[in-house]
Amino acid sequence: MASLSVGELQEMEVDRRGESEESGDDETRRKSINGDVDPNQPSTTSKLLSSPDVDLVHCRIGKIEGLEVLQKAKTLSLRQNLIKKIENLDSLSSLRELDLYDNQIRKLENLHSLTELEQLDVSFNILRKVEGLEQLTQLKKLFLLHNKISGISNVDHISGLEMLELGSNRIRVIENLDALSTLQSLFLGTNKITKLQNLEGLHNLTVLSIQSNRITKIEGLQNLVNLRELYLSHNGIEVIEGLENNHFSMLYIFAIDKTNSVCCLSISPQMNDNQIDNWSDLDELKNAKSLETVYLERNPLQKDPQYRRKIMLALPSVRQIDATFIRF
Repeated sequence: MASLSVGELQEMEVDRRGESEESGDDETRRKSINGDVDPNQPSTTSKLLSSPDVDLVHCRIGKIEGLEVLQKAKTLSLRQNLIKKIENLDSLSSLRELDLYDNQIRKLENLHSLTELEQLDVSFNILRKVEGLEQLTQLKKLFLLHNKISGISNVDHISGLEMLELGSNRIRVIENLDALSTLQSLFLGTNKITKLQNLEGLHNLTVLSIQSNRITKIEGLQNLVNLRELYLSHNGIEVIEGLENNHFSMLYIFAIDKTNSVCCLSISPQMNDNQIDNWSDLDELKNAKSLETVYLERNPLQKDPQYRRKIMLALPSVRQIDATFIRF
């Protein structure tokens, strides 16, 4: 099946409506004659055009065009299509959310008219850099997961940004985030980052996910006084440190088990799959009086025959070690 434009989809809907009226079965014609069917009832296309939420997911759309009729739309979803270029959006100045997830887009461009946009998702495309967002000053959530982006740039003007998702890219350095003082959630998992740095200005950050990178040291978190969730698994961390100013009574990490279901909602620094091999490293956590759960699976410490007992002695408030509760 060939790819279609938005306009062609609308024309096909009109054609189908005409065919239905001309070649409908006897029962349909009878209902129309008896007044059971309202001839003025709006078609599917009419409903689409008047709706504030327009959903065109998986329609094999190859080009964005013919959107002038969607001027009332507040949200537009073009997920899982064949779109290669962002274009022809000038008429959608009232749009609040734009979803272009899973297409074939290579460049962030032609977004200048969407000055009211609050959420933009261009995840699972072929982007190589962050650009073309200069006019999107109202943006609150930006999703750029799973592209080919090599650096964090051109977001410092989005002063009200609350969520930034840059996971599964090619980023090596955390940078150019100083101006994002309203940022609450930052996702940088599965990149090539080697150091926790340049986070000092993110005073309102509550969630930091930096799993599956190349980090060997916990540092640069001293100013993140509002941090609640910290994800550090699948790195090369050898020592628990740099958490002196983070109060674990307010640090929540949601641990996920192998079935992807939540197995705890307790206070739990998650350090799975690192290189922690010294029991003195746990001293860093002794001031966390409300610490209830600790995850240290697949670290060298786990090979110690007295593994669980030593954790219990070092951290008496703990009630769960890895996926197993402590029995008293």
